[in-house]
Formats: sequence, C-alpha cells, structure tokens
Amino acid sequence: MPVPPPQKPRPFLSGAASMRTAVVHPLSAARWLLLLIVLAGAYFFHGFLFPCLAALVIAFASWPLYRKLLAAVDGNRTLGATIALAFILTFLIVPIVMAAGYAIDEIRQWVSWAFEANRIGAPTPEWIVALPWIGDSLNEQWLARFGHPGGIGEVIQLVSGSNIRSIYQAALAAGGSAFSLLLAVLFMLIALFFAFRDGEKLVAQVDLVGERILPLRWERISRVVPATISSTVMGMTVIAIGEGVVLGAAYWIAGVPSPVTLGVLTGIMALIPGGAPLSMTLVSIYLAASGSLFAGLALFAWGTIELFIVDKTIRPKLVGGPIKLPFLPTFFGLVGGVKTMGFLGIFIGPVLMALLVAIWREWIREIEVTEIQPPLGLDDDTVATLARAPEPPARAVSGQ
Repeated sequence: MPVPPPQKPRPFLSGAASMRTAVVHPLSAARWLLLLIVLAGAYFFHGFLFPCLAALVIAFASWPLYRKLLAAVDGNRTLGATIALAFILTFLIVPIVMAAGYAIDEIRQWVSWAFEANRIGAPTPEWIVALPWIGDSLNEQWLARFGHPGGIGEVIQLVSGSNIRSIYQAALAAGGSAFSLLLAVLFMLIALFFAFRDGEKLVAQVDLVGERILPLRWERISRVVPATISSTVMGMTVIAIGEGVVLGAAYWIAGVPSPVTLGVLTGIMALIPGGAPLSMTLVSIYLAASGSLFAGLALFAWGTIELFIVDKTIRPKLVGGPIKLPFLPTFFGLVGGVKTMGFLGIFIGPVLMALLVAIWREWIREIEVTEIQPPLGLDDDTVATLARAPEPPARAVSGQ
C-alpha cells in the first residue's frame, strides 16, 4: 500500500484554504473596511478641512490663468505651481502689509491723542454735542470722565482693575487664534501648491470614481462645481470692487472725511452679506449727526437704491454661475455659508446651493422626459392607436 506524501506545513499568515467559506462576504467586508478608514481619516484630519477647501477654491478660481502660465513655462508643473504660489503670496501679503501699516499709523495717532488728552483733559467732540436729543447728556458724561487731566488714566485703571482676569484671558485667546490662523494659512499654501501641480491627476481620479458612483449624472454635475466656484469668486470680487468704487465716489460727493479709506472698507465689507449696507448706513448716520442732514439722507437714499439693484439683479447673475441661481438660494447660500464656515463660506455656500439646485433640476428633467417618452417596445403608430382607443366599460359589481 503506497504511503501518501507528507503535507507541507502552511506558512504563518498565508492565505486560507480555498475550500473554506468566509463568515462575512468579501465584498461586504471590503465596503465596511473602506467606511471605517474614511471615518478614521475624517476624525484625524478634520482640522485640515478648511485649509484644503480654501486651497481648492483658490485653485478653481485661478485655474484658467494657471493654464496660461503652464503654457508659458512649457508645461513644467512644478515651476508653474511655484510661480503661481508666489503670485498669490504677493497678492495676499501686499494688501496685508499695507493694511498693517495703515492700522499702525492710526493706532499711533490714537495713542498720541490719548496721552495728550490724559495730560490736559479732552473736550467733547463737536459731532457728539450736535447729536439730537442725546447730545447734551453725552456731553455731560464726557466732561465728567474725560474733561479733566488724568481722566483717561482713571477710566483705564478702573476698567483694567476690575476685569484684569478677563483681559488676560482675552489676550491669551487672541494669541491662540492668531497662531491657529497662521497655521491654517501655512497649510492652505501647502495644499494650494499640490493642487496646482497635481490638480489634473486628482480631477481625473475623482471623475473615474464619480462615473462609477453616478454614471448618468456625474459628467453634468462635476462641471457645475468648478464653474460655480470660479463665477462666485470672480462675481464677489467684481461686486466688491464695484461697490467700493461707487460708494467711495458717493462718500466724496457727500463730503465724508477720508472717502478713499471708507470706500476700501466698504468694498471689503461687501464680501460679507449685509456688510456694504451696514457701512453705508453708518456713514450716512455720521453725516446726519455731524450737521449735514441733507447729505446724510441723500447718501442713504442713493446707497439703498444702488445696493438694491446690485443684490436683486447683478449678484444672482454673477454668483449663480452656470446654474443661474435665483435671489433666494443665493442669499441663503451666502448667509448660511458665512454663519457655518466663516469667510470661506462666502464661496462654499453658493456652491452647495448650486449643487442642490442642479440635482433638483436634473430630477425634474428626468421626470418630464419619462412622462413624455412612450413605453418601451411600442412604436409611434401603436402609441397613437392606444391614445385614440375608447375606454373599456366598467365591470358590473356582483350582487347588483
């Protein structure tokens, strides 16, 4: 009787025998494993979400210019990404340096005024005295607190002595927020460099996965996102510049002090929903309170009409992009985005609203097409014959 050959021992961590059945189906196990990995990645890297979204927004908005830059450097993506990042750094740093210099100069003037007023006392400003109904009361309070030498020092000592702990905690919180903002900007710049250099490869991979998930809709939906982001960024920028120039000219005509500075601040505030009306209203109130009642009312009327026209006609056309969002979804996207994600939500909110509107219109179009198309397997003559056929008589109910 022949002796069977001895079986070789199975190595450790080798594959299981092919005849054994798995407790969990391999496809289900792979899906659950993928879900767990995605959840773990979202938990560990959720702090990088805002910098990455900001980098994607900037990359989408500047991609047409970046393609021209790539053509100028013979398709060298690393060099092109470096040059594009240098341009963006210049675009960010130069305004920040100018604003910081202006702020330092203003703070220096305020500090000099405070020292001088604390030394000899500060008279009540004329525009406070000229305020209707409350001017006299505010004048008395001002003279009682700041009208004598050393008054400002007494107020500062009183406030700081009773709230020193709160001031210390606020200073620590401000320092921590500034450090977090610096780190977020650094991560955004790093992500932006790789978005420029490897953006086309990433888009190709996302398109491949999207076609697998949504094979019939992905091509249309995927084109909405970059077009909407680009149109939103460009539209908000054009609107902010236009409102700053128009209202700045109105400030100059109305005789407002520092109209250029106030126009720039109004343009910056125009990026935020309700920012431009707030700025214009405050300037109008200042004019009316300082004695120029007619100029204040005229500025308020002109600004109200101009902002109404912009918000009702120009903003929805520019911000909606290819979706052409109506006024209400545009407004909800801007306000909801700012409330949820801060300044970045100005651009992310309208994109999400555009996607929702695009999906809704896609569903409506499919329903309409389904109702119009004839049943499968029937030609046009058969459909027409069935449409002209009389309805069959109703069946008699049993027992009648």
